[in-house]
Amino acid sequence: MATKTSYSPVQDAISNGEMPRSESTGGIALKPKITLLNGITVIVGSIIGSGIFVSPKGVLQYTGSVGLFLLVWLLCGVYSAIGAYCYCELGLMIQRSGADYAYIFEAFGPLIAFLRLWIECIIVRPCTQAIVAMTFGIYILKPFYPDCPPPDSSVRLLAAVCILVLVFINCVSVKWATRVQDVFTFAKCTALIIIIVTGIVQLCKGHYENLQQPFANTETNVATAALGFYSGLFAYQGWNYLNFVIEEFKEPERNLPKAIAISMTISVIMYVLTNIAFLTTVSPAEILASPAVAVLFAERLYGPMAWLMPVFVAMSTFGTVNGILFTSARLFYVGAREGHMPEILTMIQVKLLTPMPAVLFMGFLSLLYLASAKIYALINYMSFVCWLAIGVSVFTVIWFRWKWPHRERPVKVNLAWPIIYSLGSVFLVVLPCIAEPRNTGIGAAILLSGIPVYYLFVVLEKPAKIKQIIGSITSALQKMMVVVPPESKKEK
Repeated sequence: MATKTSYSPVQDAISNGEMPRSESTGGIALKPKITLLNGITVIVGSIIGSGIFVSPKGVLQYTGSVGLFLLVWLLCGVYSAIGAYCYCELGLMIQRSGADYAYIFEAFGPLIAFLRLWIECIIVRPCTQAIVAMTFGIYILKPFYPDCPPPDSSVRLLAAVCILVLVFINCVSVKWATRVQDVFTFAKCTALIIIIVTGIVQLCKGHYENLQQPFANTETNVATAALGFYSGLFAYQGWNYLNFVIEEFKEPERNLPKAIAISMTISVIMYVLTNIAFLTTVSPAEILASPAVAVLFAERLYGPMAWLMPVFVAMSTFGTVNGILFTSARLFYVGAREGHMPEILTMIQVKLLTPMPAVLFMGFLSLLYLASAKIYALINYMSFVCWLAIGVSVFTVIWFRWKWPHRERPVKVNLAWPIIYSLGSVFLVVLPCIAEPRNTGIGAAILLSGIPVYYLFVVLEKPAKIKQIIGSITSALQKMMVVVPPESKKEK
């Protein structure tokens, strides 16, 4: 664990007149600034990314028929809503940011929690952010390269600009970051509403030939059809993101259940109706062949205004990158607070009250992965690990009912729901082991590599010289960013 340093930017700021003395007496901490509306946009903005615009073929290629295709989208939404409902109980019972990490820490101890943090830190979060930022770059350039893919170097450069701009915003102001999330979530919802309304007009004109025999050509192999369910669930990832920032959420007992219920309802309805709208104009065969279904849909119906669709996709991905950065910084912040990451990541900028070191760290990792040619392979290795972690987190609902039977629970779910979700998670973990044993094995090896890291860098007592070096580096970074550890507070 890092050595505590004596440097106090707060006292320096007070003595220099840069910070009012009254502000210092209030304590340095991340303040609850996230409103109900912000909470809804965090969830909706994180769930609805580029996937629904680009190509829903991942579900269709495994289901065969449009009827089963739409049913899987609906069932995946219901399943995700069950998980979100279970997280509502966890988030209000354990009001600590970090979501999965915090719940696993409380249930199964620091080692298992560290493994979750390890995977999120070294691969999942920065890789995902870099990939989504690259999608932003592709669709910003799409109007300039209508007949061919844009240059890879240009895509990566724009992705880097996207990440750097959002790192700056998240370092400067929590309010700015949530405002960006609000604006770009509204933009992507507007795009989907335009598509849905267009689909309704198409249906009124009699363009429903792709829906007339909904279950024709349905995939009869259960294992293959199950892969469609797996693909659909990936499109709903992000439903747990609000729990990562629960400490900054205003009136969580009142607002968390509302935010989850509203967000999941919006996301499921939007997804199902958007896919129906696509089918009024684009055939199943064209969906399977097209790299960007929404763009094809717009080209056929919007004429000279079709260029707007790539812009909407880019705006959607920009908002998603912001949501990933905003929540990931809090995950690293909480991990450092528990001694699982460098102490500097626990610190908060004294005047801006943002987790600046954690934001910069996340941005730095994303830029590193942006330079990698194997970024997509890395994220593929982690699919089963992600479902394992979320499944274990939902299972803690059952575990805590036994461990803490009398703990206050503002929301108490029926145990049938976490049982259903946990059983489904077993399927989601086993399926990739059968379908892609090599990738699963590599993912498991990366996960287990965190065990020696934990004992070497967290448990093992460091020599005095190493502690001194770490303390000097931490002090220098504190002075550079003018950051201090948050005021400690007792858990509710």
